[in-house]
Amino acid sequence: MKSPPTFDLEAAHIGPVAGVDEVGRGPLAGSVVAAAVILDPQNIPAGLADSKTLTEKRREALAPIIRQCAEFGVGEASVEEIDTLNILQASLLAMRRAVAALPRAPAVCLVDGNQDPGLPCQTELIIKGDARSLSIAAASIIAKTVRDEQMRALDKLHPQFGWGSNKGYGSAAHLAALQRFGPTQHHRKTFAPVRNMLCSA
Repeated sequence: MKSPPTFDLEAAHIGPVAGVDEVGRGPLAGSVVAAAVILDPQNIPAGLADSKTLTEKRREALAPIIRQCAEFGVGEASVEEIDTLNILQASLLAMRRAVAALPRAPAVCLVDGNQDPGLPCQTELIIKGDARSLSIAAASIIAKTVRDEQMRALDKLHPQFGWGSNKGYGSAAHLAALQRFGPTQHHRKTFAPVRNMLCSA
């Protein structure tokens, strides 16, 4: 059994430390969303873990608790920015926006992954950071719940794609609907299944 994330990486630094993570690199539709979270060492919510290991119900329960007892910022990059920049650069842009949205500038950012977003502070890249750092885990939960809410809203506009359940990922039902109805303005035109359909149209 994996050990849960800890506050050890944060405690190694002086000053406010933000965990930074993004969600939504893989889907065929919707924006990519990032979050930055500065936890209060004296008031860390119980049960923080990598958002991917939590049920949707558990994430939705934890998100308001994190928002209440921590400082956070959310940033995103649009479908247009994803198609213009590429998904990696759009993800890093969303991270920069999330850090800029924090109520105060962090001294250090712990960033999930191995790509430096180019933040205006000391940055530490943490592979599988959402499983190691409580701050990054909290950021992953905030980012995931924000993006899920966006996709549920888009699902009401385009229910044929099943975005309320697949969140824009290329599920069989989503791909079948894409074949039948064609892409919307919310689809990423540079992603292969959408691009191939546009090229063959």
